[in-house]
Amino acid sequence: MARHTPAVPPSPQALAEFYGLEPLPREGGRYRRTWAGPARPDGRPEGSAIIVLLTAEPRDHSALHRLPTDEVWHFYLGDPLTLLLLEPSGGTRTAVLGPDVLGGQHVQFTVPAGTWMGAEVADGGAWSLFGCTMAPGFTFEDYEHGDAAELAARYPQEAARITALSRP
Repeated sequence: MARHTPAVPPSPQALAEFYGLEPLPREGGRYRRTWAGPARPDGRPEGSAIIVLLTAEPRDHSALHRLPTDEVWHFYLGDPLTLLLLEPSGGTRTAVLGPDVLGGQHVQFTVPAGTWMGAEVADGGAWSLFGCTMAPGFTFEDYEHGDAAELAARYPQEAARITALSRP
């Protein structure tokens, strides 16, 4: 089988068309669900996976949100992705997803259940293509959208980033 090696990296538009990405309601970015496992007795799928594209365009970010189960983020292509994490204990941290694993970036990173998370393309970057996997699988009923004022009051050391990663 012949191997295709692109001469130039794909554009965000080409990736969105190739994967059939659609706007992700409330959270932001463009996405497509690529897998959902069989339904459990509670109606949720056993597991789910999505592919997501974020760009460095203004307001194109994953808005702060939290989920009731762990979520595994996977870096695929493009520029590093900065993930702000607001822990239930009151602590905060930043994880960077990207190709430089020996430099501290992650190609796979698990966000624990109940942690507020928001993501954007790292400074100087243009776009990031990544995925998220959950088990049991994601439902829109699981999604809890962050309130900027409440989160900034609880995590004042990250107030500016919280404002930047929030949507009404």
